[in-house]
Amino acid sequence: MKSYLTEFIGTFFLVLTIGLTIVGGSQFAALAIGSVLMVMVYMGGHISGAHYNPAVTLAAVLRRKMEPRDVAPYMLSQVVGALLAGGAVFVIMGETFAPTPGPEASISAALMVEFLFSFALALVVLNTAMTQETDGNSYFGLAIGFTVAVGIFAVGSVSGGAFNPAVSIGPAVIDTLNGAGSYSFIWIYVVSPFAGGALAAFVSAVQHGALGTKTVDAGAEMPTEAPQGA
Repeated sequence: MKSYLTEFIGTFFLVLTIGLTIVGGSQFAALAIGSVLMVMVYMGGHISGAHYNPAVTLAAVLRRKMEPRDVAPYMLSQVVGALLAGGAVFVIMGETFAPTPGPEASISAALMVEFLFSFALALVVLNTAMTQETDGNSYFGLAIGFTVAVGIFAVGSVSGGAFNPAVSIGPAVIDTLNGAGSYSFIWIYVVSPFAGGALAAFVSAVQHGALGTKTVDAGAEMPTEAPQGA
């Protein structure tokens, strides 16, 4: 239960920050989003593995870094956290939000960039926070957070820069219920991130050979050392 609670909290604050910075028109949205992901990863890494993203959970189970029985509760916790965060943004700001492709972007371009940066994110998580070679490091949260920040800077104008099915599903539900949006783009932010997470698991397995093939608790290999200066 503690792992599911942690996944809910981390995803809630990730999506809350996304919504508040986007609706508020912050020029530093990408940095804020990457930073909140970083601190939430440090907060919950030693408890749940700090996925906060169904695509990362898929990558973790494919790499046998968590028990298969935990996959559905993890993903449910993440989506519920995103859903409530979307509702909180509406209460606070009076507006809803949801990632959509940019006005000049094609669907194929949005699919491609969501796939590529979801792959990068999942691979960074697997290689900095879930491998024996990097066990005990203090930089894993920074690496994960900055991967998302870089992705938003690079392709936010193309796809909205979600790289996370929960980031789309939760806000899109609130947006649609409020009459401001629809479910028509959700599939982009589900198909591409899951495909990217699956490829990341395969590539990580190739990179590490037989290492890390034993199934472990989701948070067991996360570094417990506190980050310097945190």
